[in-house]
Amino acid sequence: MAENNFPPLPRFIPLKPCFYQDFNEIPDHRRTICKRIYYLWIFNSATLAVNLIGCLAWMCGGGGATNFGMAILWLILFTPCSYVCWFRPIYKAFKTDSSFNFMAFFFVFMAQVVISIIQTVGIPGWGVCGWLATITFFSTNVGSAVVMLIPTVMFTAVAVLSFIALTKVHNMYRGSGGSMGKAQEEWTSGAWKNPHVQQAAQQAAMGAAQGAMQQNMQQNQTQYSAAPTYNYDEPM
Repeated sequence: MAENNFPPLPRFIPLKPCFYQDFNEIPDHRRTICKRIYYLWIFNSATLAVNLIGCLAWMCGGGGATNFGMAILWLILFTPCSYVCWFRPIYKAFKTDSSFNFMAFFFVFMAQVVISIIQTVGIPGWGVCGWLATITFFSTNVGSAVVMLIPTVMFTAVAVLSFIALTKVHNMYRGSGGSMGKAQEEWTSGAWKNPHVQQAAQQAAMGAAQGAMQQNMQQNQTQYSAAPTYNYDEPM
C-alpha cells in the first residue's frame, strides 16, 4: 500500500497527507485530461482565494461585512470539498475505469458547474464578486470595483472551463461504452470498492489502450509500406 502524499504538508505541521496521488498510475490515454481537471481544481481554489481579497476590497469600499464572511466560508469549505467530491471520483474513475466513480463525478460536477455560473453572476450577499455585484459597485467605489473585477473574470473562466471539462469527460465515457446501467451493476455487486476488481479493471483498461495504440501503429505502417507496382513489359 503506497503512503499518502497529498496534500503535501510541511513537516512542522502535526498532520499527515490524507490521499495518495500519482498520475503515473493513470492510463496514458486518460492522463492528460486527468491532469487538466486537477489544474482546474487548483484554478478554482485560487479563484476562491482571490475572491476573498475582492470581497475584502468590497467591504472596505462600503459593501458590508457579510460578503467577506461568506467569502471565507467559500474558501474554507469548497476548496477541500471540491477535491474530495469531484476530483477524487474522476481520478479513481480514470485509474480503474469505474462507471460508479464516473457517475459520482458527473452528478457532483454538474452541481459545480451550476455553482460556478452563480458565482459568475455575482448575487450580492452570497460572498462572490460576480458581474452583477461588480458592475453595480462601480457607482459606489471605483477602486474596490476594479479589484472585484479580477475574481469576476476568474469565476467566468472557471465556469467555461468546467463546462468544457464536463463535456469532454462525458464524451470520453460514452465513447468507451459506459452507461448508467453499468454503474448500477457495479454498485449492486460492490465492485466499485473491491481493490482486486479495481486493479483488474485498471490492468484491462491499460491493456486495451496499449492494444489500440499498437493496432493504429500497425495500420499506419501497412499504409505507408504499400508501394505501387508498375508493369514495364507492356508495349508503349
